[in-house]
Amino acid sequence: MTQRDWIEKDFYRELGVASGASADEIKKAYRKLARELHPDANPGDANAEARFKSVSEAYGVLSDEKKRREYDETRALFAGGGGGFGGGAGFPGGFGTGAGQNFDLNDLFGRSGASGGGGAGGFSDLLGGLFGNRAGAGPTTAPRSQRGADVESELRIDFVDAVRGAEVQLRLTAPGRCERCGGTGSRPGSTPRQCPTCGGVGLVSRSQGAFAFSEPCRDCRGTGRIIDDPCPECGGDGTSTRTRTITVRIPAGVADGQQIRLKGQGEPGRGGALAGDLYVKVYVTPHRLFGRSERNPDDLTLTVPVTFPELAFGTTLTVPTLESTVSLRIPAGTASGRTLRVRGRGVPRKGKTGDLLVTVEVTVPAKLDDAASAALQSFAEATKEFDPRADLLGGAR
Repeated sequence: MTQRDWIEKDFYRELGVASGASADEIKKAYRKLARELHPDANPGDANAEARFKSVSEAYGVLSDEKKRREYDETRALFAGGGGGFGGGAGFPGGFGTGAGQNFDLNDLFGRSGASGGGGAGGFSDLLGGLFGNRAGAGPTTAPRSQRGADVESELRIDFVDAVRGAEVQLRLTAPGRCERCGGTGSRPGSTPRQCPTCGGVGLVSRSQGAFAFSEPCRDCRGTGRIIDDPCPECGGDGTSTRTRTITVRIPAGVADGQQIRLKGQGEPGRGGALAGDLYVKVYVTPHRLFGRSERNPDDLTLTVPVTFPELAFGTTLTVPTLESTVSLRIPAGTASGRTLRVRGRGVPRKGKTGDLLVTVEVTVPAKLDDAASAALQSFAEATKEFDPRADLLGGAR
């Protein structure tokens, strides 16, 4: 993506936010649009897919603090279009390129019809190139490389995969290295060549009256390379927004809402710099029976209904685990709500596995037949001397 694209495209409008929107507002707007426009939610809808790519492109710029600042600076400076500055001044504030001359936009981004490809650095970098050297100094540094932007995505997995760990396929639509040209920007079968004007440096020295300063090379647009035959897929940029499938390794015991970092899976870097990272936020679908202990997430929880006689007399229950079943002994006189521990049946970690915490709760029958009612009446009569609320009432006085 070049600065020309920045001038022509309104990324704030793409996301439906104001130009002064906060980073959280931009992220919220992007996630809402991404869910609505994702190809999986709109199979076969070319318009939705195109809109999704535009939204992803806009978020790729506005979510990066540095890119957003450069984008805002570029659009503020060239809001009037691709012409020169008016009033006979080459720059705002009265710095001119000579009486009656304008500083043309093409001087920054390349003459019309000049061969070249790939995007120059941000406008802040351009100003540094223009005025960063003292009078008479020539270009001393190569075009600055820039690390690729980080990318965010979301993934939903089931409870068992979260506990045991798994490898999950994620479909991601985001800027990536152009597959057709391999990121070179040139049509397959051709290669970029070093710019003969700047010698691959990307900057040229220019004298203007008493001043001498460096500016981006107009022939290669500051990239140091000439692309004679641009790739038809990416237009010479080396990147394109596309949908790709990524394998995400889910570690055992991942928690709901946890982020997983995939190094180098974000937006490609420029000028040989490293690619950004991909941050995948994991959402875990709750299980019908099992839960995770708040005190120790490596312990699983399970509530088992029991009868009063089972607690009073004691018994052995067969309870489920994530793998199979296990026998659990209930001691006689166990109170309802007591939690018993089954060791080694929780979240498997390297060198240690959590436990299964089983809570027993008495279930009261909704209806009793005559025989059960008579037996319960006899039980109540036989235990009428037992007052379970004796300590409660005594403590209230």
